[in-house]
Parts: sequence; C-alpha cells; structure tokens
Amino acid sequence: MSRPPKPLPRLHRWRTNFFQAPLFALWTILCGSLSLAVSLFEKSGRIQHRLAHTWASGCVLVSGSRLTVHGAENLRKYPVAVYAANHTSYMDTPVIFAALPFQFRILAKKELWPIPFIGWHLNRSGQIPIDTVNTHATLSSLGAGVRALRAGMPLFVFPEGGRTPTGDLQPFLSGAAFLAIRAQVPLVPIALSGVYDLLPIHTRHFYPCALTLTVGEPIPTTGMTIRQADELTGRLRATIDSLRTQPVPDSLSAAATNALSS
Repeated sequence: MSRPPKPLPRLHRWRTNFFQAPLFALWTILCGSLSLAVSLFEKSGRIQHRLAHTWASGCVLVSGSRLTVHGAENLRKYPVAVYAANHTSYMDTPVIFAALPFQFRILAKKELWPIPFIGWHLNRSGQIPIDTVNTHATLSSLGAGVRALRAGMPLFVFPEGGRTPTGDLQPFLSGAAFLAIRAQVPLVPIALSGVYDLLPIHTRHFYPCALTLTVGEPIPTTGMTIRQADELTGRLRATIDSLRTQPVPDSLSAAATNALSS
C-alpha cells in the first residue's frame, strides 16, 4: 500500500481543515452528548454502544474512506472473548466500533480519564482505565478486565500500548494474553490495514484510502496458565502480522461483509 505523499497535497489539507475536521468534531460532540445523557438512566450500556457504533460509522464516512471487514464470521464464534488489534492511528477506535457487531469494553490509558468530555464519556460508558507505568496499578486494572469478562462482557485491547510511529508492528505487551488466560476465554486477533495511511501519528490531515479489518481464528486458552502469557502474546503478534500482509480472496471479502451485516 502506498504511503501518503509528503507534503500532503493542498486539496487534502484544505478538505480536512474546512470540511472533514469541523464535521468530525460536530458529529463527535452530538453523539457524545447524547451518550452522556442516555447514561443517566440506561445502565446496560446497549443504547450507549449503539450510539458509539453510529458515531464510529459516521467518522469513517467523514474521513472519505471505505471500510472492508474480512473474517467477520470469527467475531461470532464465542459470546465472550478478548479481541486484540495492532494500533496504527487515532482512527483505529472508530474503525473498531464501526466493525464489531456487539457490545464490548475497551482497555484504554488512564491518562484519557481526566480529559473533559472524553474522560466523562469513557467513565460513564464503562470503559476500563489501565496504568501502563505502575505495575501494581496495571495488575489492578487487568483484574477489573477479568471481572468484566467473567460477567459476560467482551473486551478489546491494543497490545502495543500506543500508536505505531512508522506503520510497522511494535512489540506487544502481555495484557491481552493475561486477560484471556485468567478468564479462560479465547483471544481473537484482528489486523488493521490502511488506517495508518489515513491518519498517521503526529498528523492532523486525512488521506482517504481503503481500510481493511481482518479477523483471524480465535486462539483458545482453555487449560493455559499465566506462565504461558508470553508464549500466547508471541503467537498473537505473529498472527496479526500475518493477517496484515496476507491477500484475502474476493469471495471471502463478500462472505465476510454479508456475515457482518446479517
């Protein structure tokens, strides 16, 4: 896939500054405000998650890109699982919320919680803060994630812990594997392609391109112990790396799209 040209063509910069960015902000404020209002009386999170899906789909549309999902049948094989993807861009979150067809919770950096509006929404929607610096606090956060899984709520994690600065896959932290093993639920690998090119780190202009989300076969963890977390993390990273680069037949693409929309 070709990288965005440097400098970005003036058309892309103007389009982002005068159309896409303002529309993105207004759409986020509208959906976020509705979600906060709903959270005052709706405790299950279903309506909030539906609003998050609507917001995410709108964000992808505003970006001028088209999202294709491959292997969507793997999203429906287990009612509860840990889903893990490579982290390429700020647009990863809208892509994930637009593609996953069920309610779930995200483990996100605790630094986001004090931010007005963003932090309020994360807290009211039940997302789980994680401290990536303090080891004791990290274990406590992971414990909250395990409890959510055991209560029947799927989780989503970015194992890299932050966005890639180059578009290449970074080292993985073992949190996703820890959660899956402790809760004895499958670990589902997800590969994102094209999202880095859409909005690379340290940029603020969209470069519309084809976005692909590929879901791999769930990795079972039944019988595994915490001592195998590093082994499972290595397997997860290798699988996501393979999914990022392997070609997907058109027939599978069509089947995946149908499975997602059914």
